Amino acid sequence: MKPETLHFFDRVYEVVKQIPSGKVTNYGAIARYLGAAKSARIVGYAMNASHNMDDVPAHRVVNRNGLLTGKFHFDGTNLMQQLLENEGVEVKNNQVENLKDYYWDPNEELNLHDTI
Repeated sequence: MKPETLHFFDRVYEVVKQIPSGKVTNYGAIARYLGAAKSARIVGYAMNASHNMDDVPAHRVVNRNGLLTGKFHFDGTNLMQQLLENEGVEVKNNQVENLKDYYWDPNEELNLHDTI
């Protein structure tokens, strides 16, 4: 992997660490916040690579429709859903219910210079 990709992953992790308990965001929102709007897939790769990092709450990152697309990268079939439900997030059929109620947008909540 190129060094700049690893650096990008670190920037993604810094954003994900800011997502409050009981909230979710999506890959594209993180990519836009980092100034790489077309890099949502790379954000997904970063989330996949973070599965052994206890301080990165990857379960709080879903796709733009609230689907738990990363759930297969967690131990156990339903761990991602269980972690979200433990934080009060409603999940049904592998999708966050009432996404707008739980959605956290780093572009609105964070100051760009504070995290990267």
